[in-house]
Amino acid sequence: MQNKTKFFDRSFHYALLVFVLTTLAVTLSVVVVLLNESSGFFAHVNLLDFLFGTKWTPLLEPKSFGILPLICGTFMIVIGAIAFALPVGLAIAIYLSEFASYNSRKRIKPILEVLAGIPTIVYGFFALTFITPLLKNIFPEIQIFNALSGALVVGIMILPMVASLCDDGFRALPPSLREGAYGLGAKPYEVIRHILLPASTSRIAATLILAISRAIGETMAVTLAAGATPNLSFNFLDSIQTMTAYIVQVSLGDTPANSIEYQSSYAVGLVLFIMTFFMNVIGNLVLAKKPLEAM
Repeated sequence: MQNKTKFFDRSFHYALLVFVLTTLAVTLSVVVVLLNESSGFFAHVNLLDFLFGTKWTPLLEPKSFGILPLICGTFMIVIGAIAFALPVGLAIAIYLSEFASYNSRKRIKPILEVLAGIPTIVYGFFALTFITPLLKNIFPEIQIFNALSGALVVGIMILPMVASLCDDGFRALPPSLREGAYGLGAKPYEVIRHILLPASTSRIAATLILAISRAIGETMAVTLAAGATPNLSFNFLDSIQTMTAYIVQVSLGDTPANSIEYQSSYAVGLVLFIMTFFMNVIGNLVLAKKPLEAM
C-alpha cells in the first residue's frame, strides 16, 4: 500500500512538472517565433525609425514604419478604459464589501461574471451599434469609428476584473480594522476613506496594472469600435488604430507571406508582448508585496 502511495505521489509530481515545462516551452516558442520573424523586418527597417517614427503606412506607398501612431492609439484606449473602469469598479467593490446584503451580493456577483464571459467581438458590435450612436447625440462631430467608443467598451470589458479583485482585497481586511474605526465613532464614509482604501492600496495598484495589461491586449472589440486609421492624434473623437488592430488587419490573408508588411505584424507583436509582459510582471510584484492589512 505504501509503495502504491509513493508511486502515485511521484507520478503526480512528474505530471505537474510536465505541465509546467509545457507552459514554459510554449512561452519560449512564442518568443522565438516573434524574434525570428522580427529579425527579418529589422533587417530592412531601422530600429530607431520604427520606435520613434510618427507615420505608419506599411501597406501603402510610400511605406513608412513608425510605430508611434499605433502606440498612441493603444494608450488612448487604455487611458479611456481605465478612467471608466477604475472608479466604477471601486464603487462596485465598496458596495459589495461594505453595504450589500448576502442576497444582493449573491445576485450581483453572477452578473459581473456574465460580463466577463461575453465574447469580445460581441462587445465590438455593441460599441458600433449602441455606444457610438449614443455618443453621436452628445458629440455630433464624432466619427463612426472612434477612440472614445473603443475605450468605453474596453472599460466595460475589464470592469468585472477590477470590481472582483478590489472586492477580494477589501474583504481580506481583518474585521478588527472596521470595528475599531466604528468603535471610535467613525462614519461609513470615513471608514472607507481612511481605513479601507489606504489598507488596500497595494491590491488596488496591482489591479490597476493588470487591468492596463488586459486593455493593451484587447483586439476584436477595439478593431470594430475604434477603426483602422493609424493617426498620431490625442482626440478621442477621431478614428485610430491600435497595435492589436493592425495585427488583425495584416492577418486577414491579403498580405503576401514573408514580405516586409507581413513581418511588420511580428515586429508590432513583439512590442506588444514586451509591454504586456512587463505590465504583468509589475502587477504580480505589487500583488505579492506584503499588504498593509497583513502587517
